[in-house]
Order: sequence, then structure tokens, then C-alpha cells
Amino acid sequence: MSSFPVQPLSPLDGRYRPVVAPLGEYLSEAGLNRARVEVEVEWIIALTSRSLFGTRPLSEVECDRLRLLYLDFGQKEIDALAEREAVTRHDVKAVEYLVRDRLAEIGLGAVAELTHFACTSEDINSVAYALTVKRAVHDVWLPALQRVIEAVRALAHQHRDAAMLARTHGQPATPTTMGKELAVFVARLARVERQLAASEFLAKFSGATGTWSAHVAAAPDVSWPTVTREFVESLGLDVNPLTTQIEPHDWQVELYDRARHAGGILHNLATDIWTYISLGYFSQIPVPGATGSSTMPHKINPIRFENAEANLEIAGALFASLSQTLVTSRLQRDLTDSTTQRNIGVAFGHSLLALDNLRRGLGEIALAEDVLRADLDGNWEVLAEAIQTVVRAEIVAGRSSISDPYALLKDLTRGHRVGPADLAAFVSGLDIGNEAKERLRALTPATYTGLAADLVDDLP
Repeated sequence: MSSFPVQPLSPLDGRYRPVVAPLGEYLSEAGLNRARVEVEVEWIIALTSRSLFGTRPLSEVECDRLRLLYLDFGQKEIDALAEREAVTRHDVKAVEYLVRDRLAEIGLGAVAELTHFACTSEDINSVAYALTVKRAVHDVWLPALQRVIEAVRALAHQHRDAAMLARTHGQPATPTTMGKELAVFVARLARVERQLAASEFLAKFSGATGTWSAHVAAAPDVSWPTVTREFVESLGLDVNPLTTQIEPHDWQVELYDRARHAGGILHNLATDIWTYISLGYFSQIPVPGATGSSTMPHKINPIRFENAEANLEIAGALFASLSQTLVTSRLQRDLTDSTTQRNIGVAFGHSLLALDNLRRGLGEIALAEDVLRADLDGNWEVLAEAIQTVVRAEIVAGRSSISDPYALLKDLTRGHRVGPADLAAFVSGLDIGNEAKERLRALTPATYTGLAADLVDDLP
């Protein structure tokens, strides 16, 4: 059995491998097997530390030697497991045999029968998956998400005062600032990031059908729920005490749904930045030696954001499939989760690739403030909202007898282009107080941004 494909089928293992390789430390088959060895080894140490079945606690030197089985896990172990699995046709059993063999080699053959003691394969898998997913999320994926959030946050503060024309339904609307619009994404992403960072990582270690039956048969006086809870918690995980043969995976469903949610927000960010580039709001900083088009020399394509968009869609589909599949298992166990969980790394891989492209893309754009100003100056009709709102306030205050200010401004601006002179003349002829007229005549599209800039300062 070959350990690695000679010709990778997935682009994550070929073209994009340098970007996603850190996830492979945890979410590859080798990473999973390393974690399985870790669980088997730590279970032996946990059992002997309690002197169960006449054993003695292993010395510190013996524990260190035993832990090298997973700390030094490498190609030799990968190949040995491949050979074993070719015979056993069972991945966890291959791991058990590997640990047993190594125990004898390091002089601990006397405790070999404690390998996989009272465990079903899903006890090992449950803990191993929780360990690998937790480590991949906290060590690799969340930091990548946080780097994107901080990149957007920096741009939001940099452009807090950069007035720009908003577009609702794609049409000119009340002006905002680029900083405020980017701050919206920061707030959205930060909220989901906090939820992701607080995710639970649950495992079970209660035997073939979640009843500790074999444990109790071997040692009826031992509080096995306490022993296994302390064991799982010693690995930095939370325990699910009420399960079938499998831990029901609800924590995974919650995690992948949140990751998909984050991906949806990031997808929105990618398409908005792409649109701003299309409008000329952002210019792209040329990368020396890069080619935008094979035939049009002038082009700089927004490929970072397009790549991110596509990979987020793939990741989202995979996260959704994981959530939909893992939430169900027939009766006490079926194997649909086995193949499904082997794609966890693929989902996070495409998501990580998207995060990398977004971070790089955000560092390769520059705000074209002259374009923003020209766009604002070409759309003075957006001040109609301000004028009709001020008139309404004047009516309430008893300083105006206008009957329908909205209709008045609609007649003036809907479907018409108006300039500063048109609006100034219109305001001067309004039946409102002089102070209100002065405020309106001083207003421009570039200054009609309300509290947009201040909202950036309120970012958490």
C-alpha cells in the first residue's frame, strides 16, 4: 500500500500544497494515525498510573520512552501501518498492533495487554479526531482567519474617513465611508471567530456501545466513568458520557456550521472587494513579473479574490455535507461517518487556501480616493434624503407648511441628474427656517456620511 500518491488527485496535495501543508500535520491520514498512537499510549500510562490489574506506575523515563512512539512518529511508522493495514483491513487494529510491537522493543512487553484495553475502535477515533481537529483549528485555521480579520481591521481604520457613494440594490445611495463598510465585515467575522474559538471538542471512551461493559467485567469495583473522564480531560478535551458506540458528532456539526458561516461572510467580503475593484474604488498594486492576461498586457486581474471566492464555495459545500452526514448514525453505529470524517481536512484545506488568498489580496490593493470623490460628485441627488428629512423636522417644529416633502424631492430627483447649483437653488426656495437652509446648502455628498467614521472607532 503506497503511503503517498505519486500523482495527487486533489489540487490541495499538488498545486496548493505549500499553503495547506500545516493542516496535514493534523488532518492527514498520517496525522490521524499519530493521534491514534498517542491515545493508545496515553491510555496505557493512565491505566498503569492507577496500578490497575497489579501493574505499577511507569517511571518518568519509561513514560518518556513510551511517548516517543507518537512524538517521533514519522515515515517508518507510516509505512509500517500501511503494511499492517494491508493485512488487517482495519486501520485502528493496525495501530494497536504497531503499539504492541513497539512495547516489546522498548522493554515494556509486560503491559502489552493494556494496549487498546476495553476499547472499541471508536473510543480511539473519537479522541483522535477531537485532538486533530482541535489542534488544526487552533494552531492553523483560526490564526489564518484572525490574520484576515486584522488585515480588514487595518484597512477599516486606514480608510475610516474616506467618503464613498453607497450602493443599495446596485444604485447610488446615501454616502458612507470605505472604512465603515470594511468595519462591518470586521464585526461580523469577529463575532463568528469568538464562537469558533469557544467551540467544544468532545470525545467518548466508554466501550463498544457506550456502557463501559467490558471495563466493568474486568474490574467491577473501579469507577470507570471517572477514570475515562479524567483520561480524556488530561488530553485537553471534554467528555461526552452518554453515547452509543460513537460520540454523536454534534460538536463537529456545530464547528463545521460555524466554519461555513465564517466562509459565507468571507465570500461576501471577496465579492464586495472584487466589485469595488471593478468600480475603480480600489486599484491593484502590480506584482513584479506577474501577468494578468495572456493577450491583454494592461490587465491586473483580481485573482486573489476570485480564488478565495471559489475555494470558499467548495469549503462551504463540504462543511455543509459534513454537518448533514455526521449528525445521523443508524441505531448504535454505522460507518457513514468513517469516510465522511476523512474529508475534514479537505474542507479546512480549501477554506485555508481561501484565507491565504484573501490576506494576500488585501495587501495588494490601494484605495483610489480620486475615483471615490468623482463618483460622489456625480451623484448629488443622494442628498434628497437629507433635504426631505430636514423639511419633515421643520414641519414638526412649525417652521414649514410643506405638505409632502418626500413627493417634492421625488419629483425633483427621481430619474434626473441634479448638480450642486440645482440643489442650492431648490433649498433656497424651500419654506423652511434659515438655519436649516444653511445646513443643507453646506452639505455635499462627501460630507453626508453621518457617523460612519466614528463607527469604525467603535470596533471591538
